[in-house]
Order: sequence, then structure tokens, then C-alpha cells
Amino acid sequence: MPSESSKLVTDESVAERLAKLEALTDRTLTRLDVDDLLVELLTRVREILDVDTAAVLILDPQSDELVARAACGIEEEVRQGVRVPLGTGFAGRIAATRQPIRLDHVDSTTVTNPILWEKGIQVMLGVPLSARGRLLGVLHIGRLEERRFSDEDVELLQIVAERVAGAVQTRQLEIERAAAGLLERSLLPGRLPRCPGLSFAARYVAGEHQAVGGDWYDLFTAPSGELWIVVGDVAGRGLQAAVVMGRVRSALRAYTLLGEPPERVLELVDRKVSHFELGTIATVACAVLAPPYDTMTVAVAGHPPPVLAAPGRPAEFIEVDPRPPVGADLGSQRRPTTVTLESGSVVAFYTDGLIERRGELIDVGMERLRSAMSTGSPDQVARDIMRAAVGGRTTTDDVALVVLRRA
Repeated sequence: MPSESSKLVTDESVAERLAKLEALTDRTLTRLDVDDLLVELLTRVREILDVDTAAVLILDPQSDELVARAACGIEEEVRQGVRVPLGTGFAGRIAATRQPIRLDHVDSTTVTNPILWEKGIQVMLGVPLSARGRLLGVLHIGRLEERRFSDEDVELLQIVAERVAGAVQTRQLEIERAAAGLLERSLLPGRLPRCPGLSFAARYVAGEHQAVGGDWYDLFTAPSGELWIVVGDVAGRGLQAAVVMGRVRSALRAYTLLGEPPERVLELVDRKVSHFELGTIATVACAVLAPPYDTMTVAVAGHPPPVLAAPGRPAEFIEVDPRPPVGADLGSQRRPTTVTLESGSVVAFYTDGLIERRGELIDVGMERLRSAMSTGSPDQVARDIMRAAVGGRTTTDDVALVVLRRA
């Protein structure tokens, strides 16, 4: 039975180690990027738990593999790009079971990563990294001496893992949000094209208090002299949606160089997305105008129709063949719609963030948009639409709007 003095020493040791855990939430760490943050956290983990190596492997959901992201003590794991399939080896079993695992013997039968046993690691302890019920990866530590990990070590490492997961997820979301925002805006046209007899205005507003999504608009002239107007929305939010949006936009631009009509371009984009971007769904509206720009051909893929205002008549939505979004892989034959643009006509293209409101039928939002249309200057029409559709409310979705006027 331990003496009172030894129990006091143990209690002090635990209290001391717990106090060091507070360093893991140091506010100065939030200024670091994710990789530097992980290295700093792992350096403190080594001190707190008196170990020779500490590493974090992050789950890649697309490949179902754990990827070595940061290491302290044995950095070769990261430098050599170690990957561990879920359910395989030490780290893979931790991720698959979401339970801590202790190893009192480290070799090829227990650990798939040869770097660890070649470096002489004798014992290991690993725990899952989770945040809000979602598996982020695995945190594991090891010692060069045969000093086994105790139950207290397991409990401490689980506390450490909670703090590491929370800090990493928070910082990663901040960085991804900023990167997605920069990427999304970099893909918007910097200058609208100049076409005789046409004038334009455009608006783009990211949803507030949300990660950015995959909305975009594009205006460009093809080598044939045709003007293309494209508005689209990739389903999803965050950096991944913005990256996919960039690929869809680039593919669409490339296919326009083939000289194909808009419905055929959408079919080609659909085939590309369905094959290479599995799980991606995007709505797109394309319009093509050839000089002297008195007619416009429109094709859409699951996207709300453009709205047209002609002099002396109420604004109306252009009747289009909706067809499914790109990525649905239904082999749909899309049919274009051609409309005449009288002198003074105005057309607005938009994404659904402009017409959707929580708890409201979409027809109400579409009527709000139609009522705001006029045959004024594009900039004035864009202001009127944004005032009527958005006003002072907080939008939870991105909004893209393009207004075209034929003089």
C-alpha cells in the first residue's frame, strides 16, 4: 500500500502534468498555420507525457487512408509521406475502432510503418482525434525504452487529443474559409467584356456567417466573337466546393473553344463532371449572343431561368428546358431556347441565393425578383434587384447576379 508521502508526490505529478495541458490552448498558437500549430502542439505533448516521439495522422476521406501530417521526434513519417489504410496496423486500428490502443511490443506484426521499429521505438500509445463526432485522424506517441504506458497516460493523451482536435479544427476551418474566399473571388472575371451595343453589371456577395460555397459567374467572348454569359452553383460549401467550382468553370470555358452551342457544351461538362468529379452536382445557366447581339440562345442544367424585361412589357422569366444539373449523369438531351432582344431589353442571370429565403416558397422570391426588373441601366437594375431581394437581411447562401442590357 503506497505511503501518504508517495501518494502526495503522485498527486502533485498529475496536477503538474494537467497544468501543462493548459499550454495546449495558448491563444498565441491560433496565429500559426495548421502544420506549424501541430508541430508546436506535439512538442508540448512530448514534454507533458515524457515520450520520444509524437505524431498526428490526418484522415483523407477520399482514399480512406491516414496521412502523416506532423511529427516531432521521428520526422521521417511526414517527410516520406507515410499513409496508413483504415483498419490496418496500429494507427489504422485506432481510427477504425475509435478507441485508444497500447502497444508493449513494436515490430512489423503490430505496426505497418517500418520507420517506427527501425528507429527503435519499444512501446506506443495512440488515441483517435475526433471533433463533434467526426473522425479527424490519430495522435500517437512512443518511447525508446520499455517503459509501458499507464492508465493515467491513456487518460492524459485522450485529454490532449481533445484539445489538439479542437485547436486544429478551429484553425483549419479559418484557413480553409479564407483560402476558399480568395479562390472563389480569383475565379470571378476581373473586367467585364466590351461588346458594341451591350452594357453589363455584376454583383457577388458571399453568404454571411457561413463558409463560402461554389457560386460563380463568368462573361467572356469566344474566338468566334460570340459572347458567353455563364452563372452556376456547385452544391456544397467550403474550400472543396470552391475548388470543384474552379474545375467546372475551366472545363466549360475550354469546351466553348470547340465552337459548340450552349446545350452541347453543357452535355460535355456533364460527362466530364460525372466521370471525374463523382458526387458533384452543379446547376448552370449558359447564354450565347452573336453580333449584332439581337438574339440570345439559352441552355440550363437544373438552374433557375433568366428574367427578361423588354420595353413596354412586364418582365417575365424566359421559358427554358430545365433538365437535371450537371453531374446527375442521366444522359439528358438539353434543348436550347432562343429569344429576341429588342433594343432596350434587359436580362438578369442569378444563383438561387438571390431568390431563396428560409421558410418561404421559392415562387415568392422569384416574383420579388421579377417585380424588381426594369429596362434601366444595368447598374441601376442590379441595385434595385439587390435592394428588393436582399435588402438588409443576412443571406445564408452566396448570391451571384449578372445584368445585361442591349442599347
